[in-house]
Amino acid sequence: MDEVVLRMTNITKDFPGVRALDSVNLTVQRGEIHAICGENGAGKSTLIKILGGIHPAGSYNGDVHLDGESCHFGNTSDAERRGVVCIHQELELIPELSVGENVFLGNYPSRFGIVQWERVFSDTRTLLKRVGLDHESDVEGRTISPQERIINLGIGQKQLVEIAKALVRNARVLVLDEPTAALTTTEVDTLLRIIDGLRQKGITCIYISHRLDEVIRIADTVTILRDGRSVQTRPVREITKNEIISMMVGRELKNLFPREEHTRGEVVLEVENFSVQDPDISNRKLIENVSFRAYRGEILGVAGLMGAGRTELFSSVFGTFPAKKEGVVRISGKIVRIENAVDALSHGIFLVTEDRKRFGLVLGMDIKENTTLASLRQVSSMGRIDESLEVHQTDELVKRLNTKTASVESKVRTLSGGNQQKVVLQKALMTKPQVLILDEPTRGIDVGAKFEIYKIMNKLVDEGVVIIMISSEMEEILGMSDRILVMSDGVFTAEFDREEASQEEIMRASIGGRQ
Repeated sequence: MDEVVLRMTNITKDFPGVRALDSVNLTVQRGEIHAICGENGAGKSTLIKILGGIHPAGSYNGDVHLDGESCHFGNTSDAERRGVVCIHQELELIPELSVGENVFLGNYPSRFGIVQWERVFSDTRTLLKRVGLDHESDVEGRTISPQERIINLGIGQKQLVEIAKALVRNARVLVLDEPTAALTTTEVDTLLRIIDGLRQKGITCIYISHRLDEVIRIADTVTILRDGRSVQTRPVREITKNEIISMMVGRELKNLFPREEHTRGEVVLEVENFSVQDPDISNRKLIENVSFRAYRGEILGVAGLMGAGRTELFSSVFGTFPAKKEGVVRISGKIVRIENAVDALSHGIFLVTEDRKRFGLVLGMDIKENTTLASLRQVSSMGRIDESLEVHQTDELVKRLNTKTASVESKVRTLSGGNQQKVVLQKALMTKPQVLILDEPTRGIDVGAKFEIYKIMNKLVDEGVVIIMISSEMEEILGMSDRILVMSDGVFTAEFDREEASQEEIMRASIGGRQ
């Protein structure tokens, strides 16, 4: 791997009021997997958008060379014609169309203006086998038909369909942006195996991920970005995970999980004999007769495999899961009735959802509008919003959570993932919750932002807020929880205090299921 396929030199990109990239350099060898690591806001996405033609030539300074030739991409089509294909974290598939229609979208083979559908589906079948979506290696154990609608596929399968779609475009440089963020362990293994197979076939991959264990496992080379600058490029075999982290954040994080000793107080939230009906299958319960307590002064971790029912349980308690439920919910010993989110908020419960962009934020609104959205009465008088009060209260929370922004009137869509998550937390804190439920609170954000969110969690616990943390990251569960509940197949199968919990015991309980 000594032949340069891609060279980006002195790439500089400015947005109003901020320099996103400052003389960044990236050199990628043919047939390698080249990882790009950095905190949210380091410039990874901006660099990839330049490479993929989303930020067109003329909107930035610097040079892009592909196979030694200077490139000036005006749009994504220009980039794809030269073999540069980007698979973004937000998958670009049309749910109601079939797999074959999505794979060939914009590239349908035709004759005399008529699409050759037989060829579309036969070629798609070949591509599905190439990316592992056949009966032998499909992670869900079934054959994926080219006629299958995308809406019926799991997230891991959709990710592989995106790769098949890239292969139709004759990808020579395949860019994968956080490809495993929402995948299970099994799906991650499948995806990494497919990527390794592409490498062996000579396809160059640029791999962007916050999951450094995966970077160490799959990549040949890693480039670290920090504050819009390229810090260093090193062969992965010559660098450690801790060295990558240190270069990403510009300091050494000696303890990735700043867990503190908390003193357990009284029961605040008690859920008893709680069941949730499957909204799609009659006479089937997603959650069956579960009970638990959450105490003041603790972080209650909730572990389990994806599909175990964790999100369904807590969104039902919060009143936002669209299915019939039964059971008793008590706040400080008093039975409460929660039918919707407004009821939950009135009883001091706030849920930070796992999908902040769909359910946690309004991306077109600014920071102050998102922050106060669930607490408008606090910043209103006589039915009118007091904008000066709204700005003041948001400013206080921005300082408290160290949210990085030029102004509280900046659009949320312009923020990095970690700062978007902080805005969701600002919205939660505006409601003054007694119980704060965090569903995958650090998904898709970098180690530095994670560390800050963990410190915020500790401070909230010290202030008397009960925190329930749902997480698929075993290290996070073990690193931050005072007590751990494990869910499998809609029931709790184990409970551990922090001293007795281990990865092996949690995993054993995670696959236990209903007896």
